[in-house]
Amino acid sequence: MDSEAKIVACLQAAAIDLEIVPPPEEQARQVIGLGLIEAVARLFPELPSAQHQPLADRYREHFLVFNKARSRLFPRAREVLQQLSSDYLLAVATGKSRRGLEKELDETGLRPLFQANRCADETLSKPHPQMLQEILSELGMSAADSLVIGDTEFDMQMAANAGVPALGVSYGVHDSERLLRHGALHCLDAINELPEWVNKHG
Repeated sequence: MDSEAKIVACLQAAAIDLEIVPPPEEQARQVIGLGLIEAVARLFPELPSAQHQPLADRYREHFLVFNKARSRLFPRAREVLQQLSSDYLLAVATGKSRRGLEKELDETGLRPLFQANRCADETLSKPHPQMLQEILSELGMSAADSLVIGDTEFDMQMAANAGVPALGVSYGVHDSERLLRHGALHCLDAINELPEWVNKHG
């Protein structure tokens, strides 16, 4: 799901609403993948902690209500996920809120392809391994027989903290060098490369 532009726009709009200097686009991109409170704390280190929740709440209003832009799927994402779901159990571990994830699953129609999911507002944020561990437990999967596929260093760190191998994808938020530095086994540059890589290394 390519929701990067919408996330950045909503972070900037929330800051403006609360008369806080909005972060530059590149700076806002760097916190994508974290839970919202963790992202706000990292993005606005000068703010007192009492202001984190109001800013997070305002972000949610923009993401869920005011900003009408739909997050788009990466090209060929639907076909690739359908192909993988016929042979593997798929799950989502996301920094989005439950409401945010449900909205995007409904808008894309991808809900039937995933057997489990966890959001940052119902467990600990990445890079803590808890959301991943809860998914593994729900699906009855071992860490060694699973694979995290992600586009941020936080995904790679979460996987390492849970003892799960991780594959980076460079077409999202963080670049290949950064993903490899944080533990990715390998990085792919296009989503259509996923099935071949997973089948070869699975």
